[in-house]
Amino acid sequence: MSLKIEIHSFSYKKGGIPKDNTGNGGGFIFDCRGILNPGRLEEFKQQTGCDFGVKDFLESQTDMPKFLDLVKNIISINIDNYLGRDFEHLQINFGCTGGQHRSVYCAEQIAAFIKEKYPETEVSLQHDEQPQLNHGQ
Repeated sequence: MSLKIEIHSFSYKKGGIPKDNTGNGGGFIFDCRGILNPGRLEEFKQQTGCDFGVKDFLESQTDMPKFLDLVKNIISINIDNYLGRDFEHLQINFGCTGGQHRSVYCAEQIAAFIKEKYPETEVSLQHDEQPQLNHGQ
């Protein structure tokens, strides 16, 4: 069996931390609220972390690149270990205030990173507060 990696973006205020239905008791929970919120700016209020303007803002006006580099390093330790031990599931969650900008961006970026670095894994991505972004992965 391959390692299944389940990634969620979520809102601390709305739905809260996603449940782990595998019986493993959860996984990583990364709090994105320490990164400047683009949703506070009028031009980004109706956008999500998948929109170019929000991505550009997060990449050029905040510490998001540094945050994601650290996340990549931390999760890689576990993924390498889990693959070596034939574990079947890992959950990675990204939360922010509304589940619209920062957490969506992080979940998208980390899903792409894992798919590229660990093609032998099965990655699913779920935006809990932005279902229109889910692609039935």
